[in-house]
Amino acid sequence: MHAAPSKLTPADLYTLEAYARERAQFRAKVLAHKKTRTVHLGEHLTLVFEDRLTVQYQVQEMLRIERIFEPAGIQDELDAYNPLIPDGRNLKATMLVEFEDPAQRKRELARLRGIEHHVSLTVAGHAPVIAVADEDLERSNEEKTSAVHFLRFELGDAMVAALRAGAALTLAVDHPGYAARTALPEATRRALLADLA
Repeated sequence: MHAAPSKLTPADLYTLEAYARERAQFRAKVLAHKKTRTVHLGEHLTLVFEDRLTVQYQVQEMLRIERIFEPAGIQDELDAYNPLIPDGRNLKATMLVEFEDPAQRKRELARLRGIEHHVSLTVAGHAPVIAVADEDLERSNEEKTSAVHFLRFELGDAMVAALRAGAALTLAVDHPGYAARTALPEATRRALLADLA
């Protein structure tokens, strides 16, 4: 059994000065790491499965952009981002709804309202797990959905055991205005298995 990934603490972070020195190298490492954790669902949906390293990168970038070095400010960022780290019983992902043209994006975000509640992950031989979306705050309203959502997939023991035994993983979206399905490549399946205790 793997231990559940721990949350980030201030001790895990680079200081702004150290991050300025290490950023290019750290960024390259994170981008390579994210490659196997990124899944395209049709042409316009991308899910990036988060873990401790991807979340640390987001926190470091926020601290850098906002020039935050006060302990209280650092803790605020950690409190905002730590919930994105899977806790060993689930997989967590940032979902991006991507349309390059601003006018088209506006139309599609209106048309795809509620899409975040139509995403599922299936372990072969088990019922699909519907994503729990945007637990921190509601990102859809009466007019439109947001271009960014945070999803959590809760997996039972039998599903985790099946994955360990080599079961395939499929990601799907089934919204009246957008449907797609994709089998996760083996490298991605293995990367996500590491998130499960």
